[in-house]
Amino acid sequence: MLRGAALLVVAGVVAALASVAAASPPVAAEAYFVQSGVDGTVLAQRAAAEPRAIASITKLMTVIVALQHLKLDDVVTVPRLATRIGEASVPLRTGEKITVRELVEAALIPSANDAATTLAYAAGEGSVPRFVSWMNDEAALLGLHETHFVTPHGLDRPGHVSSARDVVALLRVALEDPVIRRFAATGHAEVAGRDLDTTDDLLASFPALVAGKTGHTDDAGWAEVAEARRGPVSIYASVLGDPSRTRRNADLQALLTWALGRYRRGLAIDSTRVYAVARTAYGRPAVRLVARRSVVRVQLTGRPLVERVVAPSEVSLPVVRGDRLGEIMVFERGRLVASSPLVAADSIPKPDAFGRVRWYATRTLHRFVSLVS
Repeated sequence: MLRGAALLVVAGVVAALASVAAASPPVAAEAYFVQSGVDGTVLAQRAAAEPRAIASITKLMTVIVALQHLKLDDVVTVPRLATRIGEASVPLRTGEKITVRELVEAALIPSANDAATTLAYAAGEGSVPRFVSWMNDEAALLGLHETHFVTPHGLDRPGHVSSARDVVALLRVALEDPVIRRFAATGHAEVAGRDLDTTDDLLASFPALVAGKTGHTDDAGWAEVAEARRGPVSIYASVLGDPSRTRRNADLQALLTWALGRYRRGLAIDSTRVYAVARTAYGRPAVRLVARRSVVRVQLTGRPLVERVVAPSEVSLPVVRGDRLGEIMVFERGRLVASSPLVAADSIPKPDAFGRVRWYATRTLHRFVSLVS
């Protein structure tokens, strides 16, 4: 309960942090999607909901579903059908024994199709179609409305599609798994005695990159989805349909760098600022109300904050420094992002009986003089 004779509610706009690089950089990708990990804001997009081929980005879902049915230390046998997939491979040999952990590494780091297929075959108990149906069930559960899988590896097949928006959502879910997060951030692995390098060039050249998954086929072009982080700011972005590996790398890095620069640390609540003043009685000075604590938050540049001050217009005495007398709340687009109690900045004692009598007498005399004059 706030002390005071009446409550005063004041709303105002806090000046926004200066906007930096408001327009997103030009990119060649046919589709892209950039989302803040700070507040979920969509910072930039192009054809983000358009279904299109995603190539080996598919393997994020393959590993998610495989780990729902298999343990990392399980040893499985490589089936003949896995060795016949072609393109990116370990390569594995038919009948070879290998752990699920090694298959996950191979699927995520060098993007091996034979490893992804072996995972699907083992988890599906010999049925890759059964496994793919689980992938689609998981996509529906996650709300990936533009996504439909036909294979566990992502090579071009009719109807095997997702979108720039969906693959960002998929990556965010995948990176919640510490195993996937670790391997999606790894540049090199040794799998079954083979040295394998990542397909993600930015892991070595772009320090802000946390983790990602690349893809490339004729239908998909050059594609990647990734997370980047700078301090407390994380950004997720995807590029689909880039014309070359070099351009894919440049486009994704440009979008991530631009988005990271859109956020700044700013003072949402300042404990040195007087947010309100409340009257007192007996001729004593007014009480200054200040925030109990400062609140620093990461804020999108160019977006104003709205503050709401709830405080009494008058308070009874005595007041002790630190007494809670109100509240400051800060909103961003209607969402509460910071709050703090408002407390008395000073102690103001209540006059003793003699002091109160003297004050009343003085006030009465002043009123009498005013009436006479």
